[in-house]
Amino acid sequence: MAAMTRGLVCGFLSVAAAGALPGGANAADAHQGEVLAKRWCATCHVVAADQKNGGAQAPAFSAVAKMRGFDAGKVALFLLVPHPRMPDMNLSRSEAADLAAYIATQRK
Repeated sequence: MAAMTRGLVCGFLSVAAAGALPGGANAADAHQGEVLAKRWCATCHVVAADQKNGGAQAPAFSAVAKMRGFDAGKVALFLLVPHPRMPDMNLSRSEAADLAAYIATQRK
């Protein structure tokens, strides 16, 4: 488990070092992020308040958005790195920013 966590952190840092998202997080489209979330994420995550259930292993987007220190820009960078428990969605930087912006809207 520690090796997996280290791998995720290293992957995140390498993407973060590559540079910021073009146009910043303000250019993100949360509505498009919702479309992506429902297509790619709803199988494992509860992505909206009206969703009945998701997988038991993945946190709801509302819980992710409420995490201490949540930052949509950092989440977008995190989404660009393939993760062992997540499929490689091959998101563009813009799509990752849109998805992170949508996750941010779930903070209620």
